[in-house]
Amino acid sequence: MRIVSWNIQWGRGADGRVDLERTASVIRDIGNVDVICLQEVAQNFPGLAGGHGEDGVGVLSAAFPGYEAIFGAALDVPDGKGGRARFGNLTLSRIAVGQVFRHMLPSPPDPSVPNMQRMCVEVVLASGGGSVRIMNTHLEYYSDLQRGAQIERLLALHRESALRAGVRVPDKDANPGFRAWPRPASAVLCGDFNCEPGSPGHIALQSDPGPEVPRLCDAWLALNGTQAHPPTVGLHGAEWPDHAFCCDFAFVSADLVPRISALRVVAGTAASDHQPLVLDLA
Repeated sequence: MRIVSWNIQWGRGADGRVDLERTASVIRDIGNVDVICLQEVAQNFPGLAGGHGEDGVGVLSAAFPGYEAIFGAALDVPDGKGGRARFGNLTLSRIAVGQVFRHMLPSPPDPSVPNMQRMCVEVVLASGGGSVRIMNTHLEYYSDLQRGAQIERLLALHRESALRAGVRVPDKDANPGFRAWPRPASAVLCGDFNCEPGSPGHIALQSDPGPEVPRLCDAWLALNGTQAHPPTVGLHGAEWPDHAFCCDFAFVSADLVPRISALRVVAGTAASDHQPLVLDLA
């Protein structure tokens, strides 16, 4: 299974130009991608730099026929013209999708800084190696308070899923809404976490979740030990940030660590202010 995670900045490259076909081309060039997890996908959202209210969900879904598209809007607001403007995370999968969850992440009041509502798209996939949950998220940038609360919520969701995985829930006759769909403990959590390696948030995401729950492990560290994470932002002269560092990660549950065969950053593209991550699981 090959998973790509990428904050696409609504298709805006380091040159300031929005070009969603360029975004799609970069992903195609990676090759043989099974699951595409994108953050900062805009749908009819006016006022974004370089944009003209593009339907990023529609364009990118059409660019990958044969993939099921699951969009989760963290922001869903009036566009000022009688329609809706949406901004969030898009997951595209060519592996059969089971149950889908759209988790709104907590946003406790923090009047000291600008902040934005955040969310996580979770899809359950059935692959040849068994079921796995793919969680596609984007955490708060400015507010440490909110980002910390969001990390706690992601950890709680992971723990809840792992504990439920071993419990047989009876179906309710004649009501398909009570069908017990698989939701395994095995998970990949990827996205833009807006924290750096070794920061409190990065460490917290790998904390001990307690008995019967597999710990989330940074896939880069699992493969490379103490070798520094390659930068995922600041490489091609975009207006942000002013230095190169890593804030995009792929975490896998401990049971999947032996299946990690590769993790790399696609450093050459300037199609966003972030770089794509490519995770391969055997």
